[in-house]
Amino acid sequence: MNLNKRTAMLRPGDVVEVKCPDEILNTLDHEGTVDMLPFMPEMVEFCGKRFKVSQKMLKTCCFGTRSTMRRFRQNDVVLLDGLRCSGTAHDGCQKACTIFWREPWLRKVDISSVPPESDPDGNHRLLSRLKTSSIPKTYFCQASELLNATNHLSRRGRLEVCFHDVRVGNCSAFQMVQRIGIWLFWRIRRKFLGQYARGLNKSTPVENLALKSGEVVVVKSIQRIAETLDATARNRGLFFSPDMRSLCGKENRVIDRLDKIIVDGTGEMRNMRNTVFLEDSHCGCPYVALGGCSRGEYAYWREIWLRRAA
Repeated sequence: MNLNKRTAMLRPGDVVEVKCPDEILNTLDHEGTVDMLPFMPEMVEFCGKRFKVSQKMLKTCCFGTRSTMRRFRQNDVVLLDGLRCSGTAHDGCQKACTIFWREPWLRKVDISSVPPESDPDGNHRLLSRLKTSSIPKTYFCQASELLNATNHLSRRGRLEVCFHDVRVGNCSAFQMVQRIGIWLFWRIRRKFLGQYARGLNKSTPVENLALKSGEVVVVKSIQRIAETLDATARNRGLFFSPDMRSLCGKENRVIDRLDKIIVDGTGEMRNMRNTVFLEDSHCGCPYVALGGCSRGEYAYWREIWLRRAA
């Protein structure tokens, strides 16, 4: 696996400035992409602003028709602190994906330097070049193009990336050993005992709490949640990950309802029902992927797994 095909400069902790619209325009092909990764309309508002690099993206999960781990063909993708897609240009998609940033769209800066002024005309020129759909009823965004912008990651490749994650500063060696240990434990457990929290249902039940953003809920006990799952630990296709058990019995706050999302790799808008995001609850990739994943997607919670706090 060649992780040095393109010179990598940015590391976690670096302060960067998103380049001005015209500079970004000069990096894009006719599809509005760099190496098939789109610069989305939702990213334009960040032009000229400064952020800290949180992770170097050496690999990413992809949840489409099947879950898989993949790697970008160029070693030049980073995440910036807290930046997620609003979905406003894609018919209100609520997936809130972490945005991928190619290094050609960024410049490393001294935090004491003066940021540039905003350029409304440049924003308009850039927006006019960006597309949001490929064919009718099929959306065009970073999630939809994830399979095109990445390659399959082999088992050997996943192990190699674990070492590179430490080398580029994504985590310490101790943290990586912990992640590998977590993955190994749950892999062995799954082989001998099956999926954690699996239930006996062939057709899983539904509950509608009509939860709203800001409401406080209590996550039910693992025994109660298992009663809602099938033999693969899913409720109507939605997986209850082993890491989600850490919230059982605890109060948490609803961030938002989840009614529609664009599916990774397909561009299809899929309707969701009775599902919410909870505060600080993200996908537990170390439990299912060797070395984990830095993408940091929200975990999806069925309302039947929750109850309103008293």
